[in-house]
Amino acid sequence: MNLEKLKETWRYEEQYSFKGWDFSHINNRMEEETLPWNYKKIVESYVNEEKILLDMGTGGGEFLLSLNPTEGKTYATESYLPNIELCKEILTPHGIEVRPVYDDGNLPFEDDYFDIVINRHESFCLSEVNRILKPDGIFITQQVGGMNNREISKFLLGEYPNTTDIELNLDKILMEAKNTGMKIIDAGEYFPKTYFHDIGAFVFYARIIEWEFPGFSVERCFDKLIELQAKLEKRGYIEILEHRYFLIAEKQ
Repeated sequence: MNLEKLKETWRYEEQYSFKGWDFSHINNRMEEETLPWNYKKIVESYVNEEKILLDMGTGGGEFLLSLNPTEGKTYATESYLPNIELCKEILTPHGIEVRPVYDDGNLPFEDDYFDIVINRHESFCLSEVNRILKPDGIFITQQVGGMNNREISKFLLGEYPNTTDIELNLDKILMEAKNTGMKIIDAGEYFPKTYFHDIGAFVFYARIIEWEFPGFSVERCFDKLIELQAKLEKRGYIEILEHRYFLIAEKQ
């Protein structure tokens, strides 16, 4: 095991450019366990050209464009500053209006405006989502739960470094939906495993998910990364435990 060579390789991954929400750089170097639901198919079953659609936290707009959304009836929000101008450049030519959001409790839309609001891995205030939905409008969300990457983060950085709310889970969102007066159509929760086939891919991943790996760097975590490298050489991969849940709810 050439430690200097490994450090050089991992530092390259740590500094690799990242735009939008595009993980294609490591697509062939990691595998995610399939969830028992398919978010895209769920969304596609509700979307049609007559409905006004909002994609919250669109990232780079890749998922939204994959839906072939209707020009003039599709909107997107984004709160991550580096992505806002990128989203406008990519989505505006497709007739999609992009609006920045800085406060989950104050969305820049009128009451009763959308037929469908979708949200994959973006924070939200459910009462505010309910406000902008039309009566009988549908909210579809898939979220990252509070247990996501908690074990591997603790291994690398020490006791409870993960800054996400450990109580982010299905029970909490179901209670919020009930308190908001929304009708629950479907919901589910799962703890999938993700497999990395080289540590450099994991370094790239951990550097991007900075709120789950606060203070992570190759230099700081080098000894722990070497331990992960040893495990990988024995098994051909390392695995991490993630946390996902979803909700489909209707405005009453």
